[in-house]
Amino acid sequence: MYDYLIVGSGLFGSVFAHEAHKRGKRCLVIDKRPHLGGNIHCEKIEGINVHKYGAHIFHTNSEKIWNYINQFASFNNFINSPIANYKGELYNLPFNMNTFEQFWGKISVEEVKAKLESFKIENPQNLEEQAISFVGPEIYQKLIYGYTLKQWGREPRDLPASIIRRIPVRFEYNNNYYNDRYQGIPIGGYNQIYEKLLEGIETKVNCDFFEIKDQIKAKKVVYTGPIDRFFNYRFGELEYRSLNFEEEILATEKFQNCAVTNYTDPESPFTRIIEHKHFEFTQAPQTVITREFPKTWQKGLEPYYPVNDSKNQERFKKYHDLSQKESHVIFGGRLAEYRYYDMHQVIAAALAAAGY
Repeated sequence: MYDYLIVGSGLFGSVFAHEAHKRGKRCLVIDKRPHLGGNIHCEKIEGINVHKYGAHIFHTNSEKIWNYINQFASFNNFINSPIANYKGELYNLPFNMNTFEQFWGKISVEEVKAKLESFKIENPQNLEEQAISFVGPEIYQKLIYGYTLKQWGREPRDLPASIIRRIPVRFEYNNNYYNDRYQGIPIGGYNQIYEKLLEGIETKVNCDFFEIKDQIKAKKVVYTGPIDRFFNYRFGELEYRSLNFEEEILATEKFQNCAVTNYTDPESPFTRIIEHKHFEFTQAPQTVITREFPKTWQKGLEPYYPVNDSKNQERFKKYHDLSQKESHVIFGGRLAEYRYYDMHQVIAAALAAAGY
């Protein structure tokens, strides 16, 4: 008899297991993938730590969370300064004075603010209106429209305004994508974090919860998978976006001069290219890049991004209400809560669920 059967070894499951194990609880962590760690899993290729499921850049304003994660790894001072590539034209992200001058020439902060104020739309009803209200139609068309169309597989006017509210706008020459006080990449990759979190805890990979759930006795289940799958799609499937990752080893020292380049034109089939060696300032004669291709989620694919429009939120609420009746199950993480989580938010939620 286990105290906890923890379904999924990503950050939520691993942090919860670690805290429960410290209190003397007997835990079993299972994962359907052939490795532990969920989406933070890395693989060393040509001496470079490759983020196998997209760029993972740790950032937080919480000193508590920063101190917590630093128990398991030392972090470098990597700052995410992505570039937008629109048909060969390069622009700085996030939107800042560098970006505005690239579009409008030498311009003062006061002039930028007045220009942006003229684009304001009261009560934006969708992503397109929200984006134009932020930065105007020209920047929207070049840097937001095509990327959004590819990322979500639908017209921006058909997406909720809330999706774009995560993008910062700055009136300074600052290319740091995040405003958070603490930022960096674990030196040596993310694997050491989940390996230390799960040290001394029984784990099983290539293990599907729905195939073995009747064979394992546990007082409680911590479930981090898709909530609609848990209830056998009783109210229908929730929508997600999935991704294909295409890695390539190149016989050149550098492919691009930054870790992340977004391809914002609608014609390029991928949304971004990641060059992994930049994350840890790795010196190597070769480089590894990953192209990300968004695609519609179907059963059998990995779900990455919940489509948080009104239809899906209404459906999720039904599942959430149902989950509240499951007294022996703790639902946590991006898929079980059907919401976008950054890593620090996942850790905070897992610590709260574990009573930390």
